[in-house]
Amino acid sequence: MLETKTLCPDYQFIQEVESYGTFGAEACFQCRKCTNGCPVAFAMDLLPDQVIRMVLLGQRDTVLSCNSIWICISCETCTTRCPNKIKIAELMDGLKEMAIQAGIACPQPQIRTLHETFLKNVRKRGRVFELGFIQKYMFDSGELQRKWNNKELRYDLKLGLKMAAKRRYLFKPSKINGKDEIREMLAYAFEKKNKP
Repeated sequence: MLETKTLCPDYQFIQEVESYGTFGAEACFQCRKCTNGCPVAFAMDLLPDQVIRMVLLGQRDTVLSCNSIWICISCETCTTRCPNKIKIAELMDGLKEMAIQAGIACPQPQIRTLHETFLKNVRKRGRVFELGFIQKYMFDSGELQRKWNNKELRYDLKLGLKMAAKRRYLFKPSKINGKDEIREMLAYAFEKKNKP
């Protein structure tokens, strides 16, 4: 269990969190349906309901430095199960962005690299091109070197060949309509979150 680091609550924290998106965190009454449905709760240091509670209690340092916001896979099971329609998965993404902006070291650096690589890929193409995305991630995260050194790369290559044989991914990115609009939305969101 993660210890609460902030002794004095930051009463502005909830407003700052909600400025990243309308999540509705204040509607939480701690029913724990989000946590009970979360497929990765076993790996979290703060469970989803505890993250929301810490946000409401103004525990900025505890929330932004926990593993949970990075472990969340954004499957939206929590959001679907919430009786008050709190956007919990989106809240976790907002907290990731807040942690990055605050310069807080990520306890899961490979997950942060995955997060940033994904956003760059979408910004560039308007959608994710899986083959290019995974290659960039493997280089940037150091996973390629680690797997090469540990002789684990052959398993990934075998899996990749099987997927290619079944046409599970494209070898070149497909064109989409509205790429400029997606770039504008991402630029607007980036600009909004970086305003003082």
